[in-house]
Amino acid sequence: MSEIAPTGEVLSQQEVDHLVKKGDRNSQKGLVGIHALLLIGGVFMVFPFVYQVLMSLSTNAEIQAVPPKLIPNEWQFKNYAEVFTRLPFLKQFGVSLTITVLRTVAQLLLCAMGGYAFARMKFGGKSILFGLVLAILMVPGQSYLIGQYQIIRDLGLLETPWGIVLPGFFSAFGVFLMRQSFMSLPVELEEAARLDGCNPWQTFWRVMVPIVKPGLFAVMITTVLWSWNDLLWPLIVTTREESMPLSVGIATLAGQHSSEFALMMAASVMAMAPIFLLFFSMQKRVIEGLASSGLKG
Repeated sequence: MSEIAPTGEVLSQQEVDHLVKKGDRNSQKGLVGIHALLLIGGVFMVFPFVYQVLMSLSTNAEIQAVPPKLIPNEWQFKNYAEVFTRLPFLKQFGVSLTITVLRTVAQLLLCAMGGYAFARMKFGGKSILFGLVLAILMVPGQSYLIGQYQIIRDLGLLETPWGIVLPGFFSAFGVFLMRQSFMSLPVELEEAARLDGCNPWQTFWRVMVPIVKPGLFAVMITTVLWSWNDLLWPLIVTTREESMPLSVGIATLAGQHSSEFALMMAASVMAMAPIFLLFFSMQKRVIEGLASSGLKG
């Protein structure tokens, strides 16, 4: 048996087998190179977290040593216990949990309704309003901090979870993400719902929302991450330790003249644990949501 090469020459079976084996070797070398590159990238991404854990088990002197020491001479597990004596950790954890849940629920509801309206409903000025929503993404959040503070102060909501969470009830990014999710659905779904006697709210809540669960999961995880890590706004509206979320409470360990770096690292590791568990438990759905929400527009 023989093959004809692109040059017109007739190749024997042995030559064909040699070319196939050569191609397989080249393919394997390419896969090895790709995996090596991914491994190096993974090490660079994981290293900051590993370094943080190691520093949380070190002393301040070891953290500030030059050159830095990666492995402590003696594991300082007491740093984790000392966090609870230096901070009202459980109260601040409760504040963080409260504002994260409230903000996430509000954004899921409002962003889903806003995205559905921009994707499916017809009303005057829809394109202009959607353009204004997108324009919010281009405005730095620091530019309206003063106005937000004055509103929250006049409402008497300083030092309260509501004062922290109210400005984050709406998200332009969440509306955009949900609009893309609803745009990817066929129009026949709504037509079938109308034929079955559903009103616009029933069509939205019972038919469309269950189908865009991946997009909702994507909005949920991004909102949780943003709310849990938010520092600037809670730092402005809270001054008492009992009213602070964890992000602000941990920042107070950095003093003007000295900083408790080991305690900051230990507290940060404990604060990150719930988010890690949430992300890894929903990783597949989040990736599906982010991938499917940008297919049509």
